[in-house]
Amino acid sequence: MDMAIDTPSPAPPPTPPAPSAAAGRQTRAAEAVRLEHQLVRVPLESLRATARSNHRLAEKEIAAVLSSSSAAPAESSAAAVDHLTSLVSRLHGLKRKMEEGARAEELQVQRCRARLDRLATASTGDDAEWEDIRLKRILVDYMLRMSYYDSATKLAETSGIQELVDIDVFLDAKRVIDSLQNNEVAPALAWCAENKSRLKKSKSKLEFLLRLQEFVEFVKAKNCIQAIAYARKHLAPWGSIHMKELQRVTATLVFRSNTNCTPYKILFEQDRWDYLVEIFKQDFCKLYGMTLEPLLNIYLQAGLTALKTPFCTEGSCPREDPLSLEGFRKLAEPLPFSKQHHSKLVCYITKELMDTENPPRVLPNGYVYSEKALQEMSKKNDGKITCPRTGDVCDFSECVRAFIS
Repeated sequence: MDMAIDTPSPAPPPTPPAPSAAAGRQTRAAEAVRLEHQLVRVPLESLRATARSNHRLAEKEIAAVLSSSSAAPAESSAAAVDHLTSLVSRLHGLKRKMEEGARAEELQVQRCRARLDRLATASTGDDAEWEDIRLKRILVDYMLRMSYYDSATKLAETSGIQELVDIDVFLDAKRVIDSLQNNEVAPALAWCAENKSRLKKSKSKLEFLLRLQEFVEFVKAKNCIQAIAYARKHLAPWGSIHMKELQRVTATLVFRSNTNCTPYKILFEQDRWDYLVEIFKQDFCKLYGMTLEPLLNIYLQAGLTALKTPFCTEGSCPREDPLSLEGFRKLAEPLPFSKQHHSKLVCYITKELMDTENPPRVLPNGYVYSEKALQEMSKKNDGKITCPRTGDVCDFSECVRAFIS
């Protein structure tokens, strides 16, 4: 950047017309469709899962009743009556379960409708109200992912956005996560069974890894006979896909938990359970169409991408820059530097952009501030300017206008 003093100022470009409020709302609506897919996808996936579960239950119970009715005892009428009475009782039980399932489906349909209505207000509603609700939803999403369930529930209740957040879905995941953190695989395996077809489509390895871990726990407890029987029943079917991993894990029968051989020693470490928790979280998010990162991180990184420059990593980064904070720096680590085609000067005093309408002026000591800031300062101090960085005092007339080429 070169500075030339007292050269003619180029004519300012014509100011583009300000976008109308309606156009802004239309842009926001288009943004919402692209960025808020999770808002509608999650309840839709929940509805599909509930409908599938109800369908499977009905098919199973009806098939059992039909099979049992065809095998009714023919010895005596009393036995036949008792048998039919038990079938009727079973059908009544099925009816109650189907009614409960229908109510659950209706609640999820209402949630889908509420979220679609919410998206519709993006182009017609109040801007401030829309942004406020979106921020609260993003915060609830972050709290749920960070396991602050009580705080997330409280914020959703006080804000009246229960139908716009997915607390119940995350609480179901919490049950599985808690069990894995307690070294139990049964709830996670049950979750895999409930979502077997969808997990297979996404080529998930979660069930296989859970089976491996259960095998390792048998070996750790020195139940080798039970471990071999378990491997034949639950691990052998995976051999055609994950043979190398299967061979490595079955070798623990020889090396045992006290081995110092690193490839096998790590299979017995507690970190394996933490790894299973992370794999479950990833599959859970994929299953419901959620982003793998919290929405709050994604929105913050989008903003930090525009702010990150090589200067931000230096010790002289100004306090006003968000990247002067360690938390934001860590969040911005994987992001590229902002691509700046033209330099932008921001006034140290007013934090406003210095341009042709508010040009930069150079003090005798070499520091540069905006003309607007210096004029306001001179009016308050009888034409005197005090440099806020060095304390040097000069007349406003001594401040020379700078032009940027």
